[in-house]
This record gives sequence, structure tokens and C-alpha cells, in this order.
Amino acid sequence: MNQPEANPEFEALLDYLNRSRGCDLTGYKRSTLMRRFRQRMQNIKIDNYQSYLQYLQYHPQEYLDLLNEVLINVTSFFRDREAWGYLAAEILPKILASKQPDELIRVWSAGCAAGQEIYSLLILLAEALGIESCLKRVQCFATDADEAALQQARRGTYSDLEIASIPPNLLEKYFEQTEQGYVFHPKLHSTIIFGHHDLTQDAPMSKIDLLACRNVLMYFNPETQASILVRFHFALKNTGFLFLGKSETLINRRQIFTPINFQHRVYAKSLKLELEDHLSINPKSSKNQEIAPATTQSYFWQTAFETSPVAQLAVNLNGYLLGANEQANRLFGLTLDDWNRPFEELEPGKLLCSYTSMTKLYRNHRLVTLKNIEWNASQSIRYFDIAIAPVFNSKKQLLGIVLTFLDQTACKRLAAKVDLTNSELAKLSETLQATESKLDNIQMELESAHQEIQLLAQNTHH
Repeated sequence: MNQPEANPEFEALLDYLNRSRGCDLTGYKRSTLMRRFRQRMQNIKIDNYQSYLQYLQYHPQEYLDLLNEVLINVTSFFRDREAWGYLAAEILPKILASKQPDELIRVWSAGCAAGQEIYSLLILLAEALGIESCLKRVQCFATDADEAALQQARRGTYSDLEIASIPPNLLEKYFEQTEQGYVFHPKLHSTIIFGHHDLTQDAPMSKIDLLACRNVLMYFNPETQASILVRFHFALKNTGFLFLGKSETLINRRQIFTPINFQHRVYAKSLKLELEDHLSINPKSSKNQEIAPATTQSYFWQTAFETSPVAQLAVNLNGYLLGANEQANRLFGLTLDDWNRPFEELEPGKLLCSYTSMTKLYRNHRLVTLKNIEWNASQSIRYFDIAIAPVFNSKKQLLGIVLTFLDQTACKRLAAKVDLTNSELAKLSETLQATESKLDNIQMELESAHQEIQLLAQNTHH
């Protein structure tokens, strides 16, 4: 046991979890992992890894119990209070100063556990901006690999013991005491998007101003830490900040972050990412393999998708939402919770399916554009051209579709104004023609009268 990394039975167990459950724990420190596995095995009276692997195969529920043991979520509100004080006094003012008055502020709590960290961040932002401004300007992401912890974070309800570290004035302002416990401010709660996310595998969020990942990196080995930090670098804006835990230090072969305050573990982006950094995202792959261009391209297209000025959504062959960019989330009020839901149940799906069927779209295998689709939004009527493009893999097999919503409301309204103006011009033209006709008649009458006066004058003269 002096070299836990080399234990073949334990590695076989990790390999089984990865293959059968898609749960890759290989990036975690072996000493930590093995200690927690042994704790779980002792609870069910199993003394070796091989027997435990067999037990997992025949007891599906055990997998969840194991994850609860492995993914320990230890956190509290304003943990390491001095660091939070520094964040409020020095970092948030810098973030706000870099923004336009109404510009969006994006915050990500990576490894949010039971939610205390994201709610602490939101309280600081509400104190800095005011609650009303915070509701309009702040968008929060709270992610974790532990579903049970995420459920607790979503509820936003805490016991007397759990809220003990919150200053009384903030507790009274941001929590309501109920029979179930202290419930976080419901309106501010709505600014948070909660979602399952594996830091070692899943693509990061983007355009983040403040990324908090406290006391999470310490559980991973140096190689995995380096790949996570590359993802964090990609996630942050150039003016963004990284906030780590008190017991963590950055480990990377290149200094891609620079400390703003080492004591409180606050960092800013430093060097730009290079090919070697992108390679570290998949450390198990040989550097001779051509994975770097694919990795770079995937990040490029992911960013292009997320930052597109038009709403875009991806739907798989089973009819479930795979992803939506920021514009689509805003337009249709979507959250991470809507991902992997049936597309037809969501607002854009209802809109699309009122004009055509998903089956018909999948069958086309070509770009289809639906014109002038009317959507009765909550406050107004809007119009879209919806482009539906099929997505194929390298073997020309259909994977799903991407929908692009081009807002034609302004064009529609302009066209209506043009039609109205043309109608008014036509009426004016008719009126003008009638007036000209009357003027011609008057002119003729005047000429006739003039001739009569001349004849009368000649007769009088003779």
C-alpha cells in the first residue's frame, strides 16, 4: 500500500466505473480515493477491491452510495471570512469598474456542493449592486458532479447550524425562516442556473467574470489539476478573476494565471494558452496523436455557438435538447435544467411543432427554413425565420439538428409600416387625382366664362 497508484485491483475497479457508469475518477489522488473507498467498503463489510467490484455489479444502488462517500461536500457560507472580505472590498469593485452600467456580470461556482458558495457570492453582488440591479445584471452558474449535492443547492434551504456563519443583518435580508429551515431569497435564486458538470471532462462555461472553485482542486492529481486550470483559463474573460480555496495552490507547467492576492488565493489570467495547454485537457492521449487540432477546433466552435448573436439550439435524434446558446436561453427562458428534456415540451419546441413535425424535419436530411413563424410572447408578438440544419458525423450518419432562430420582428414591423405608407400614398394619389380633375373642370369653366365675357363685350361695343 506504499504505492497506491500501482494497485491493479483498485485500477480495475476504477476502470469498471468508468466503462459501465461513465464515472471517471482516475484524475483524483489515489491516496484520497482509496481511503474513501475503504470507508465505504467497511460499512458494508467488504475487505478487498475485487469483491467490491462484484458487489457493484449486482447492486446498482451501491454506485450512488459510493459517490456520496467519494464526493464529500464540505463547505459553509463565507468560508475563510477574510478572503470573502477581500473579494468584496477589492475584486468586485474591479469587476464592476470594467463593465458598462447595464452590462451582464457572469459568475461560476465550479464544484458548488450544497450551494453555500454560490449564495455567498450572490449576496456580495447584491450588496454591491443593490438587489434590483443584481436581478437585472447578474447571471450565476452553479455546477457539481454530485447530483445529491446539486439537489440540496437547488432547494436553497439550510438549518440553524448551516447558517451560523452568516452575519445577522445579511441573514435577515437574504433568508426567510420557515418550518423547513432558512430559505434563500427567491428572486435572487432565479438568477442561478444549476447543472451537473464534471470538471475533468465537460466543456467549461464561457465569458465568466468571477470563477470560484474552492477546495476542489486539492482532490485531483497534478496532471488533472493542470487540465482543469486550462479549462478555467478558457472560461474566464480577460478581465476575469479565479477564486480558489485556502489550502490550494496552482500547479501548472506554465504560469497561465498570476496571483492578485496569494494569501486569499485570487488570480487573474496571465499567459495565453498554447498547443501544449490544450493537449493537457486530454493527458491520457499520446502527444503524437492529432488531438490538439480537434480540441482547439471544438473549443472554437463551442465559443462560436455560445456567443452567436442569434438564438441557436441543438436537438438529438431522440428529440431531446442537447444545448442552447446564451441568446436562446434569454429568448425562451431556458436553463441548464432544460437540457436533456424533450424538445417538444419546451417553448421553442412548442412554437416549431405548431408548424411542422420533428419527424418530418429529421426525414428531410437537408436545410429547411420556415418563414415568418409567429410567436405570441408574454408581452408582444414576435416573428422568426427558423433555419433547421441536419448534423452528420464523419460516416454521414444523422446525429440530430441545429435550429437557428432569426428574429424578423423588426423587418415585419417595418414591412407593415411600408404597406401602411403605400396604402396612405395610394389614397393620397386618388385624392390628388380627384383634386386635379376638379381643378381642370374649374379651369374649363373659367375659360368658358372668359369667352362669354369677351363676346358680351364685343356685342356691347357694336
